[in-house]
Amino acid sequence: MSSVKKCVVPAAGLGTRFLPATKAVPKEMLPIVDIPTIQYIVEEAVAAGVENVILIQGRYKAAIEDHFDISYELERTLKERGKNKEFEALHRIANLASLTAIRQKEPLGLGHAVRCAEQAIGNEPFAVALGDDLIDAQVPGIKQLVDCYDRHKKGVVALMRVPESQTHLYGIAAGPKIGEREIRIDHVVEKPKKDAPSNLAVIGRYVLPSKIFLMLKSIKPGVGGEIQLTDGLAELARVDGLIGYEFEGVRHDAGDRLGYLEANIAYALKRPELHDGLIDYMKKTLAAEKK
Repeated sequence: MSSVKKCVVPAAGLGTRFLPATKAVPKEMLPIVDIPTIQYIVEEAVAAGVENVILIQGRYKAAIEDHFDISYELERTLKERGKNKEFEALHRIANLASLTAIRQKEPLGLGHAVRCAEQAIGNEPFAVALGDDLIDAQVPGIKQLVDCYDRHKKGVVALMRVPESQTHLYGIAAGPKIGEREIRIDHVVEKPKKDAPSNLAVIGRYVLPSKIFLMLKSIKPGVGGEIQLTDGLAELARVDGLIGYEFEGVRHDAGDRLGYLEANIAYALKRPELHDGLIDYMKKTLAAEKK
């Protein structure tokens, strides 16, 4: 049985990097092949034992809630037309997990978004999964962190090594190694402009104790004038201890246009009905580019 039953999914961003597509469609609903990115996140959480997903959203995000609701008219039409496979796929989405939607009324940062979930979380440990980060792994990314949390009874953040030239784009963590893939974090900083403490980037998966809310209430606005989750993690590391875990798997940055395209190709290649046709197309395209 998983010790973590709740997962916070921040989804209040404006998605400006994908305009004009995100003018009327939530960024989280943009598809990877034919599945919205946020569905991959929820499915990963459920595979890790999560039962309740707490969605932190802003205005104009009702389409996300609708996606995880029953679509009675559509499902009835599919059944009447004998499209049982399609019916089962849609019906399964509505039963993945219990969904709680909470409005983040102002865009005050990731730390503030997580803080909005305090009442829904209570005193339980909980996961946080960012929709921009897709993790393709044999063992779900969140499950890897939950297992680490159960071993140490400390908060855990996902880590990934990045080139030193990219450390300014991430929260960066450092500390002594305590296992094959684990470090005890003694330093974490948000997007260091220079002198990064390591090249271990914090990626959008966390398993945290409820006491993180105390830290998030006490910290002052940081980088960008926002309440940074990274600053709360730094305080948690100091007061209670924090583990960094280099997850196994491939991470796709679906919040970046090139990363989003790469994710579509990677996930399409995993689909037997698309694999060969896509390979042929890419070969033809590369051959044409060389001419």
